[in-house]
Amino acid sequence: MSNIGASADLGDDRGMTAILYPVAPDAESALARPLGRAVRRREAEALAGETVAFVGTPVGPAYATRDAALDAWTGRVDDDRPGRLRSLPPEDRWCRLVETVAQGRPPTPAAPAMRDGRRWPEPPPPPVTVWRLHVSFWRPAAAEPAIEAPQARTARRRSQEPMDAQTLRAIARQPLRPVRPQQPLDIGLFERRLPESPHIVVPDE
Repeated sequence: MSNIGASADLGDDRGMTAILYPVAPDAESALARPLGRAVRRREAEALAGETVAFVGTPVGPAYATRDAALDAWTGRVDDDRPGRLRSLPPEDRWCRLVETVAQGRPPTPAAPAMRDGRRWPEPPPPPVTVWRLHVSFWRPAAAEPAIEAPQARTARRRSQEPMDAQTLRAIARQPLRPVRPQQPLDIGLFERRLPESPHIVVPDE
């Protein structure tokens, strides 16, 4: 009777390769001198000797066109241009090119105009965008930068520029703080005032 328990012999599993993400304190180190590379968190923690977090961050200069970014990062990302096709092995695809707005925030969605026989207004000119390399890697806990982040409600009101991923994570980890000091209760939680005599407090059961 044959042994069918060895999954490595199954044809569907043969040749499957996962991405080997670098283990490094920052994106620059992930590109140049990582501590190693790992698929799973426990493998990355074994290399780092401590807990790790999976992060993604842009690195390097911004390029005005995708072609310029592809030329600058040859060998780091897939190149799909005619005559320059290059496909990386599956385990090396931990970098990608990301297009972002050069300055300010992305344009807000247009609202229907419903004027002059037109449902939608004339679209605004497209924003100026740039291309940057985005690196995904395992970052040891000791390398996480300490960021003094504001409360989310304050950041939304005051920030005019898009916040980076590190700032957003720091805001999410901030403890909730009251808008103003809490005032003492004038009556107990299980008490109420009589409607006909508001100056009288009685138990509410």
